[in-house]
Amino acid sequence: MNIKNNILETIGNTPLVRLNKITKTLPATVLAKVDYFNPGNSIKDRMALKMVEVAEQEGKLKPGGTIIECTSGNTGMGLALAAVVKGYKCIFTTTDKQSKEKMDILKAVGAEVIVCPTNVEPDDPRSYYSVARRLAREIPHSFLCNQYDNLANRLAHYETTGPEIWEQTDGKITHLVCTAGTGGTVTGTAQYLKEKNPHIQVWAIDVFGSLLTKYFRTGEIDMNEVHPYISEGFGEDFVPENYDMSVIDHFEQVTDKDGAVMARKLAREEGLFCGYSAGSCLQGLMQLGHRLKTDDVVVCILHDHGSRYVAKVYNDQWMMERGFLDVKTFKDIVIARGPVKKLISLTPNQTVAEAVELMRKYDIEQIPVFDNKVLIGSISEGGLFQKIFEDGDTKNAAVSTVMEAPFPVVDFFTPVEKLSTLIHRENGAVISRDEAGNYQILTKYDVLQALGK
Repeated sequence: MNIKNNILETIGNTPLVRLNKITKTLPATVLAKVDYFNPGNSIKDRMALKMVEVAEQEGKLKPGGTIIECTSGNTGMGLALAAVVKGYKCIFTTTDKQSKEKMDILKAVGAEVIVCPTNVEPDDPRSYYSVARRLAREIPHSFLCNQYDNLANRLAHYETTGPEIWEQTDGKITHLVCTAGTGGTVTGTAQYLKEKNPHIQVWAIDVFGSLLTKYFRTGEIDMNEVHPYISEGFGEDFVPENYDMSVIDHFEQVTDKDGAVMARKLAREEGLFCGYSAGSCLQGLMQLGHRLKTDDVVVCILHDHGSRYVAKVYNDQWMMERGFLDVKTFKDIVIARGPVKKLISLTPNQTVAEAVELMRKYDIEQIPVFDNKVLIGSISEGGLFQKIFEDGDTKNAAVSTVMEAPFPVVDFFTPVEKLSTLIHRENGAVISRDEAGNYQILTKYDVLQALGK
């Protein structure tokens, strides 16, 4: 029987998948090493297990001990899985820019998570690096993995990721493209592949706000290069010891926006639901596409799963608030209509005749009904026409006796595409509160106008 003894035995041997749509303009064959197939949903499972195994061999981690690490989330998950199987405790420090999903997942597998500020120097006592070092000094029988300077990190990829890619491509790989963070993945994989074929090009993808690119080009650690960025899982404000820049041929920087947008394209066009760094990796490749030839075989490493970015990259509002998503929203339609006007509304005690007069006066077909500022119903021209046609006395009745269900209330930043699904034959409008707290209404006509532009 083909049975794994524990979850750690499922790490590695992840699939290589051809990209078909996004890269169709490139002359080369582009393949994705989809490492979210690892049990912890990221490539970091490989190095996390290796760091634990090496620490055990060296006597630095003993039964009942505590694993401590500063992590953006994925390394922590790999360490937590190892800890569950091997019986260790885990304490992880992370930064406040990391997604909530990552923190919740770490807690779900029994880890303690300490959140530290992002925008501080690495040596600041509040940084997640410094807090992890302090905990390692204070807690007996603890081991600080230090994925940045622990060479077991890159060794894991030299021993597994590199050989897998070489075998899966029958040695035909010509380019390796990988985001650069701790340096373990790009360096370890590159070391193995360069030994097999020194002509393989290794392109490291960085983010604006990281100092790695300038360091690669000049050998200078320039802190003026460092500024806050939103991208997660790669880029650094120092140079980890895992780097061997001699096996990297080029560094390419991408913007926060381009990486996020490309991640969403991977999901929608290739069916690969990946994390932020995967989008940035592919974006970096597209920026370098002019360097490729017809016979080239490119492997892009897709590090982790998109489930850890649902509240960020895959959240329309989060994307729009940062200017990453160029879609029209409820707010955009309201602004496009010109100066904001007071919402025309009714109270339940007003008469149907008054409702008809308001429709005539303002040339509108939908009116919300409020009772003490609470939306309780709606009046539509179509609904009134049918009722008045059936009973002429209806015009003297109270609005409350003929009103229909209230219009749906949505967020002010709801995309137009979503609004179009809420307006139909039985419901002619949607309501929202603007940023000043005032109600605004959009009708089918408003949405059609917006979609037509």
